[in-house]
Amino acid sequence: MIEASLRARGPYSLRLSTRHGSDATRVAARGVLRAVYEVGGRLAIAEARQLADGVVVVRAPSEEAVERVRFTLGLDDDHSEFVQRFARDPFLGATVRRLKGLRPLRCATVTQALLRALCGQLITARRAREIERRVVRASTPSLDGLHAAPTPAVMGRFSPAELRALGLGGPRASALVRLCRSLDLERLREVSTDAAAARLVREARIGPWSVGVVCLEGLGRYERGLVGDLGLIKLLARMRGRRVEGWETAELLEPYGEWAGLASVYMLAGLGQGTIDVPGRLAA
Repeated sequence: MIEASLRARGPYSLRLSTRHGSDATRVAARGVLRAVYEVGGRLAIAEARQLADGVVVVRAPSEEAVERVRFTLGLDDDHSEFVQRFARDPFLGATVRRLKGLRPLRCATVTQALLRALCGQLITARRAREIERRVVRASTPSLDGLHAAPTPAVMGRFSPAELRALGLGGPRASALVRLCRSLDLERLREVSTDAAAARLVREARIGPWSVGVVCLEGLGRYERGLVGDLGLIKLLARMRGRRVEGWETAELLEPYGEWAGLASVYMLAGLGQGTIDVPGRLAA
């Protein structure tokens, strides 16, 4: 077991970033993240905690496992420019100032991020996470109660009918199996965001919201927003005083340009924190 002291580039809060971060592969509690990774064909448990001076201490059995944690937490992806540009934004500024250390937690594999995106289409987050947990637990080995993140090879062994039995809707189950059998999803981290998105949307069940989830949580990219997210739909409906369609939420994200994905995360967090001033936005 080794212990590494890591310092994030730019503002970072492990406690903020790991809130609601538990799933079948990891547990986040009391400011500590405990996660399992498949390294060299074996499962390894790693833990991360943040000291008062901002240093993130990672305990893991190997350097590769430490690097996996570094990616999961997004420690090298400095978002200082986002904070500086939008700290006085009339809509998002209060949230950025209060939660400036927030970064989206990433999945251990792109495959898990795609599974999460497909599970989450047009249902509640709680229900989506239940289905995701069920699929992951049925498909991968475990260590100390935590299951390895799925890979294309693992998910490709399922039939759509088997995934439907686990709760994943028919067309979405078929889409997941097709993609895992025809594409090495993990290699999408090696190509540009635009190229990865273009490949994903060739599948009929993959739309802008799903691409946003994969980019944020699978690829670790901030450019693609969560267009059509149910939380953003509700927010925009409140702002406009009428029912809105999912595609209209792109207008919320347009002002944030290459930071649209991160802006999505902050908007949803701001809704939970009460820092989104809808009346002020309407008056602007």
